[in-house]
Amino acid sequence: MALPYELLIGLRYTRAKRRNHFISFISLASMLGIALGVAALIVVLSVMNGFQKELRTRILGVVSHIEITGMGGGLADWSRLTAEALRHPEVRAAAPFVQSQAMFNGDGGVKGAVVRGILPDREDQVADFRHAIRSGSLDALQPGEFGVVLGGDLARSLRVFTGDKVALIAPQGTVTPAGLVPRLKSFRVVGIFEIGMYEYDSGLALIHMTDAQRLLQMDDRVSGVRLKVDDLFSAPRIARELVGYISADAWLHDWTKSHANFFRAVQIEKTMMFIILSLIVAVAAFNLVSTLVMAVTDKEADIAILRTLGARPPSIMAVFVIQGALVGFIGLALGVVGGVALALNIDVVVPAIERLLGVQFLSKEVYYISDLPSELQWGDVWGVTLIAFALALLATLYPSWRAARVNPAEALRYE
Repeated sequence: MALPYELLIGLRYTRAKRRNHFISFISLASMLGIALGVAALIVVLSVMNGFQKELRTRILGVVSHIEITGMGGGLADWSRLTAEALRHPEVRAAAPFVQSQAMFNGDGGVKGAVVRGILPDREDQVADFRHAIRSGSLDALQPGEFGVVLGGDLARSLRVFTGDKVALIAPQGTVTPAGLVPRLKSFRVVGIFEIGMYEYDSGLALIHMTDAQRLLQMDDRVSGVRLKVDDLFSAPRIARELVGYISADAWLHDWTKSHANFFRAVQIEKTMMFIILSLIVAVAAFNLVSTLVMAVTDKEADIAILRTLGARPPSIMAVFVIQGALVGFIGLALGVVGGVALALNIDVVVPAIERLLGVQFLSKEVYYISDLPSELQWGDVWGVTLIAFALALLATLYPSWRAARVNPAEALRYE
């Protein structure tokens, strides 16, 4: 089957004559602009996805997927509550905890922190503290020995190291003839962890749950139970379903509620980056307007001849739409291929650039995440592709409409 003449002429016009190399140069510049804009957009979105995943992993290394906390200041029968929660088919593990705020006194002064009493073996099932330990050991938390594992920034503020002593001042006081006196207990630092989130590295301390119950006078009660589920994105739904499994009066909240503002800010930042970089693609796409306007001016005689041979205005318009769409499609294809290749190999490309320039973009002394993470999501790639191609087609409409309005008599007057 023969191809439509509009398609054949549009493809031929993409290659300018020898005397019009400038138009070919403008077409090439537009093509490369679209390619660079699309590639940059894909790479930036992939890096944003990588940072979002990295931060989510670090936060959920400390924060459980779902927490069950008591309404009256504690949960009495946490073993029964744990067994009830584990009856849900998507709940993988559960661990009790005791949590309160306290003050630590060390060589660097006094520092406030959140004290969390845990059972190390159970905590490993719902959190990832063990992999964040930089010195000491989580197993050193033994009942009755009053050991503590501090966050790295908290330890530096107190100027203590593994093996040193710190004084913990609990808000629960002891009644004496002189009045209410805060409870004071000496703890030995048995470990230091680095999560990579300042909120926790500077304000969280771990002790054994038995020691926390004794210090806070909670007897056998706990503050709550932390749960880990199969799919963290299903945590809100699972939390709602757990209401039918648990018989105790308790609050249930998932990780999306405890850090909703943070993840919402990250998502807004990604959306704004997408909009800003889409404007770069739009600028490159609308360079096609100048390319096609020059092409229409150069081909006025050809357009007039086609009109005298019987070509209708919609056919003339289709010729230049095809020409502009071809330039946009080639640039888009180059951008998608280059952007996907760079996003998948950014862990190799960025270190090579750092070695070549002799600099480090994310210094280990400043940033805890010293490498650029990348997670390519094909949904982003398809979204970028559709937007770029739509902008390229939109840019062809005015020049094509102008070509369709060329008057054959005026165009051939001086030929």
